[in-house]
Amino acid sequence: MTFSANEIRYEHMRYNRCGRSGVKLPAISLGLWHNFGGVDLFENGRRMVLRAFDLGITHFDLANNYGPPPGSAEETFGQILKKDLGPYRDELIISSKAGYYMWPGPYGEWGSRKYLVASLDQSLKRMGLEYVDIFYSHRPDPDTPLEETMGALNYIVRSGRALYAGISNYPAEETQKASGILRELGTPCLIHQPRYSMFDRWVEPELLDTLNQEGIGCIVFSPLAQGLLTDKYLQGIPEGSRASKAHGFLKPDHITVEKLKQVGQLNDLARSRGQTLAQLALAWVLRPPTVTSALIGASRVEQIEDAVKTLAQLEFTDEELKQIEEIL
Repeated sequence: MTFSANEIRYEHMRYNRCGRSGVKLPAISLGLWHNFGGVDLFENGRRMVLRAFDLGITHFDLANNYGPPPGSAEETFGQILKKDLGPYRDELIISSKAGYYMWPGPYGEWGSRKYLVASLDQSLKRMGLEYVDIFYSHRPDPDTPLEETMGALNYIVRSGRALYAGISNYPAEETQKASGILRELGTPCLIHQPRYSMFDRWVEPELLDTLNQEGIGCIVFSPLAQGLLTDKYLQGIPEGSRASKAHGFLKPDHITVEKLKQVGQLNDLARSRGQTLAQLALAWVLRPPTVTSALIGASRVEQIEDAVKTLAQLEFTDEELKQIEEIL
């Protein structure tokens, strides 16, 4: 069947301006880090992407190494674009990244111009695209001059391979330096993608302050701590969950008695607000004005629907925020 998008898809989604740019991103974005690889069911991935778009999610986030195997998430997304979303390309913000290991030899990871440009060319082929909307340096490289890495992002934008440049996993001081270099080159940094959740608060306050000063947007990944900040693990590790998979990043030893106690208390608070735990956790990371979007992963359509319902209740009372701090 030919896909036809929901006509009212933009009516209930919230769109936030990304830093001081002209770009607005949906408050909830969909990441294809897990569950869209060659080891996963294509039809399930397709259903999730199309349902996300029908709910007003216009931003889909990828990287060269997403899978497994590496590259296969981009291939999956390319098939969905070709089959379904091609007519809607101009309504989408599609991002990719390079920085982590992708191929053997000295040019297959980190931050050299050689690697970043070659990687994006491969990503564009996998997705069947002429350009991505955002291209990120996925992590800082201690051995490559920051000027080279940022110069490569500038070249990538000026060559038409990407519309905007971003960085991910950069600490505050390097973020400020990177932003200055890009501004001088005439390609300002659009966005930073750090990890941020109730259980991982390293961005407070230094990085968020830097992003605010520099006018850079922020899209946070792992806002649900790889699923730990959901009701999924309250009764142990279920079959098919991230913690049960050999290739997952959430390991069984991350799920401690102390963490489960906190999760239980947060779940009680969420229920008193009329929310799921995941909705509470997403609303919490969206609190800082600098945070443009929360980047979720999903294994089922229902998880995306649940995440979008967060937008019905984003406000917290002072008492609720105090309670969260006490739990954490």
